[in-house]
Amino acid sequence: MTQLIETEIIHVEERLRQAMLTSDVSVLDELLASDILITSHLGELLRKEDDLAAHRSGLFHIDELTPSEQLIRLCGEVAIVSVRMQVMGSYNGSPANGDFRFTRVWAVSAKGSLQIVAAHIGMLAEQKEP
Repeated sequence: MTQLIETEIIHVEERLRQAMLTSDVSVLDELLASDILITSHLGELLRKEDDLAAHRSGLFHIDELTPSEQLIRLCGEVAIVSVRMQVMGSYNGSPANGDFRFTRVWAVSAKGSLQIVAAHIGMLAEQKEP
């Protein structure tokens, strides 16, 4: 059973990644819980509508979103995902590139589908060469 749930989480994580790449607001709307708590890499608290509006308006554009180091932890009724992402894109016309770690909490909605109820985005510090 645990393997089945983990496989399902991997699937919704990939759906999310593809929706972010294409700014597919309908899929993002489906995957984000209405009362989601999002903490940006700047420490700002964002709502679902803030995230959807950034994609809808074209303010945020992602060219590449390359995942690595994905960890999934099942904890009672939720799944916690931590994934490192290399992001290439722009925000309001300015380059917005970097190495980020996303932490997401997935839970089953009242309709029976998986949705993100909390998300945190952290920017990784640049590694200095010795």
